[in-house]
Amino acid sequence: MDHSNTAGAAASRTKAPTKTRWYKQLYFWVLTAIVIGILVGWLAPAAGIAMEPIGTTFVDAMKMLIGPIVFLTIVGGIASVADLKKVGMTGLKALTYFQIGTICAMVFGLVAINIFRLGDGVNADASTIQTSDSAAKLIDAGQHQEWWQFLTHIIPESMVSPFVEGNILQIIFIAVVFGIALNAMGKVGAPVLDGVQRLTSVMFKILGFIMKAAPLGAFGAMAYAVGKYGVSSLTSMGGLIALFYVTSILFVVIVLGSVMAFLKLNIFTMIRHLKEEYMLILGTSTAEPALPGLMRKLEHAGVKKETVGLVVPTGYSFNLDGAAIYLSLAALYIAQATNTDLTIGQQLGLLAVMLLTSKGAAGVAGGGFIALTATLTTLGTIPAAGIMLIFGIDKFMSECRALVNFTGNAVATLFIAWWDRTLDADRARRVFRGEAVEPMPAEDPAHADEVTDIDDDLIEYGHHGPKHPSSLDSTVSEGLSRQAASSDRRPAYSETV
Repeated sequence: MDHSNTAGAAASRTKAPTKTRWYKQLYFWVLTAIVIGILVGWLAPAAGIAMEPIGTTFVDAMKMLIGPIVFLTIVGGIASVADLKKVGMTGLKALTYFQIGTICAMVFGLVAINIFRLGDGVNADASTIQTSDSAAKLIDAGQHQEWWQFLTHIIPESMVSPFVEGNILQIIFIAVVFGIALNAMGKVGAPVLDGVQRLTSVMFKILGFIMKAAPLGAFGAMAYAVGKYGVSSLTSMGGLIALFYVTSILFVVIVLGSVMAFLKLNIFTMIRHLKEEYMLILGTSTAEPALPGLMRKLEHAGVKKETVGLVVPTGYSFNLDGAAIYLSLAALYIAQATNTDLTIGQQLGLLAVMLLTSKGAAGVAGGGFIALTATLTTLGTIPAAGIMLIFGIDKFMSECRALVNFTGNAVATLFIAWWDRTLDADRARRVFRGEAVEPMPAEDPAHADEVTDIDDDLIEYGHHGPKHPSSLDSTVSEGLSRQAASSDRRPAYSETV
């Protein structure tokens, strides 16, 4: 065996990747597109409104992939672990953390609106509030939304309908059941698991193609938003918008920052590392397009693939910190604006109801208003028609909600990995600081940290091996090293079939 060739190949694999120039980075072009979109919507509102199909088409293209990616990653993660008890414990830990985080977020919102009381003096008469057709539909849906329906809504009517409707909660349920069944099949299911992993790589390759259009999608979405609603909409209720943004920032810095400090990580370096995803969320006003990038980057930062595959998608339905702040602020603002006095006990009861109703509309169009209406209807003391008081400014708060939700899910995944004693904190620290690190065993060594270079495809999630082995010896050596490094990830039945 030519040891010099083997050593050279190993050195080339661990060589630090060349940094992509700033003008080739995806986040730069998305940010540029956002600025241009704002200018177009402001200076030419009619032209900005006409850009709506561009933004919605891109978001729809991204949503098209979310369901299959969530399903495949969860199935692959569960089916490839030897001990299913670990998966169950990880799920329970995640749900526990999600509930605690949601309570903290709602308390932040309640405290903020009780201190500043922006609704006092509005003196709105709920009986005279006119509701638009679109708002009336959301109010009606919320009034028929029971607090317990999120439990029964998890089970879909068919195996296909969740993928057609884009219901993430139901997709997660199917994926968990399918993954457990595949794991229980033993070595008979190994070829199916291999197919799942290969399909995952295909889906991320498709995602790479679509992501190249992200700047165009961000431009269309931002031009439409500014052209449709106008900057003047900010002045009428600027105080409530500002309070929501400040409260959200404080929650991220104080609560989520404290969790990161407990993990001996820095939340600001993590945010900087995820800047491409933040730009994408800012441009499209939704966190869904950034889900695959978050999963890929967290795994590269040292979180196990099965933990990422289970916690991140589940968090998109159960860990909505930004939405929790919004719900508590909006509910109390409506109460104050309609002169509805609530005692501390009633406010705590409102919080308890929101913990359940906020889950019922996860992944549903207009879910925030449906959850808010369901909460007000269940409590019975605040008029549901009062949501029209904040209907016009909801669009200006959607970006902040999505950004906080995204940040909360990133921190939650890191914390659950630490709780499972599987977090490589040193690697995460180095990755967040922008240092070059060796790729994980399941990653493509090429361009491991350049996951948003617009000149290269996205990294294949769950890659099976090197694309271009330099020699047979290096291939064998690499295979042995990967086998040793990932022995704890393989299922008990992973012998050759």
